[in-house]
Parts: sequence; structure tokens; C-alpha cells
Amino acid sequence: MFGLGVPELIVILVIAFVFFGGKKLPEIGAGLGKAIGSFKKGINEVEETAADLKKSLPVVKEITEVRESLEQARKIINPADK
Repeated sequence: MFGLGVPELIVILVIAFVFFGGKKLPEIGAGLGKAIGSFKKGINEVEETAADLKKSLPVVKEITEVRESLEQARKIINPADK
């Protein structure tokens, strides 16, 4: 997780506890959790929209089919490559 070990996380939590206090930390954690959840939801919506666009636009659909055909051909020619 970002190259942080347990000692570093403990130091960060202690600093946050001293800076914000014991009563604010749960509120901050809940707010951070909600923010991360809404961010993930937004990313999923963007991915779904991109998938819908791929399916609905004829040119993109043809390009996607050609790309898949090329990938299948590469797998047949070089089965060791993934």
C-alpha cells in the first residue's frame, strides 16, 4: 500500500490523533470512506459508458472486432505470448 509499512502507518495515525483529536477521527474516516466509495462509483459509471459506446458505435465495434481477431491470430502464431 504505497510502500508504507506498519510502523509508518502507526506514526501517521498517532499524528492524526494528536492533530484532530479522538472525536473527529471517526467523522474524518467516515467522510473519507464515502469519498472513496463515490469515486469508485464514478469510475464504474465511466467504464460502463465506455463499454456502451464501444457497443453502439459501428466504427468502434468493427475496430474492436478486428483487434480481437488479431489477438486470436497472434495467439495461434505464438502460443507462448500472452
